[in-house]
Amino acid sequence: MPNSGWESLQIVRQKGRPTVRDYLPAVFGEFLELHGDRLYGDDGAVLGGIGSLEGIPVTVIGQVKGRDLKENQACNFAMPRPEGYRKALRLAHQAEKFHRPVVCFIDTPGADATMGAEERGQGEAIARCLMEFMELRTPVVSVVLGEGGSGGALALGVCDQLAMLENAVYSVISPRGCASILWKDASRERQAAEMLRITAGDLQGFGICDAILPEPPGGAHTDPAAMAATVKSYLAQTIQKYMEIPIAKLLQNRYDKFRKIGAFTEQKGVNPL
Repeated sequence: MPNSGWESLQIVRQKGRPTVRDYLPAVFGEFLELHGDRLYGDDGAVLGGIGSLEGIPVTVIGQVKGRDLKENQACNFAMPRPEGYRKALRLAHQAEKFHRPVVCFIDTPGADATMGAEERGQGEAIARCLMEFMELRTPVVSVVLGEGGSGGALALGVCDQLAMLENAVYSVISPRGCASILWKDASRERQAAEMLRITAGDLQGFGICDAILPEPPGGAHTDPAAMAATVKSYLAQTIQKYMEIPIAKLLQNRYDKFRKIGAFTEQKGVNPL
């Protein structure tokens, strides 16, 4: 039986769950990290660079989670700042220029919401990612590794194909944020997680998630090597497939994919509160 939203959330928050830094050496060869947004500075919450995937040069962009306090402080607890999104966009346009596919790894509870981030244009940076990734003239494949929370995750989710690890979650708002807004009570996070329909199975049913990558029993943290092999195999096959599609058709398919998202029906007399 598939895990509930709350159960999935507990699994992806396991301390030993593999992060983007675990996948990089296992999936990509000769990875060269690149830094900075050329506007303000570097952001430790977003990692980017160039690597090789089964002999194919690719640009990799990933959100970084830490394993301990020191790592989490360095990556701002996986909450990207505006300069992180601008770095991602800079590297995506570089990939477009040199005809490299882009691989995005999503793993964040949400974007940084501090005053400093807002002053430097957090909303604009996320919106620009959404807009310009839609028109990026090279294949884009995104993989949700763990948490995919709010606009912080959606900024790297505009792609030709979105995959989710089996226990990953993906939502327009984090369950805690939803509970805080809806009921003014963050302690109702579990109830929100069940209502939001955030699991990989839910999102595949909605047509948002295109592929679910099976995890080892108990979660990815129980066998990181096997999980990395699954991710590598998926990416190698998918990237090759999308590289064979003409750019005009690729962009039209991407546009059509996102135009279909958001259809809904209303039931009278139903009050979720």
